[in-house]
Amino acid sequence: MDVPAQGERLAADLGRSLAELTFVDLGTDEVTARVIDAVVRWARAQGWRVYRRAPSVLPLPPPMQQRHSVLDVACARPDGPPVVVEVDHTDRARTVQKLTAEADAGRIPIWVRWGVGRFTVPPPPVVMVTVEVTRRPGPPGRGRLHSRVGDRPAPAHSASSGTAAPQALPIPLTDPLSGLLPDPRKGT
Repeated sequence: MDVPAQGERLAADLGRSLAELTFVDLGTDEVTARVIDAVVRWARAQGWRVYRRAPSVLPLPPPMQQRHSVLDVACARPDGPPVVVEVDHTDRARTVQKLTAEADAGRIPIWVRWGVGRFTVPPPPVVMVTVEVTRRPGPPGRGRLHSRVGDRPAPAHSASSGTAAPQALPIPLTDPLSGLLPDPRKGT
């Protein structure tokens, strides 16, 4: 199988795995960490060696060009070229540059983008996996909160005809603790 086809197959498999990911009211950094953890679990389930924050082949821009960027997840595979994964919630040109440099070095580049949509497809050979979330304003000082609840089916309901007869409920005329009627003059 050629490398681009492997990338497409691996991205599709990762996408199916990430479809199971659910969370409620997480901040941006928390969602990114949750997605990275899910990518790591997926890669380990393949039997691969997994490295977080692995050095990239792409150097940092000046004045730090002696250092290299890092990858969110890098995977060593016994049966094919390494797989590298970047996870972002924004459309970053630097990520595309980094993943393109990784592809040029013989790795399979996968970009996991999460957000509310409007994902720009990167140029080949970078393959994108999307994780759509909803967002809402959080409490003051917390920023936006993101959720992903999944497509779980509605729970089964009782097999009744759907209508219930109203029932009269007793209203106590005495205070159940004292056995006395409340005194409206005392406010109790």
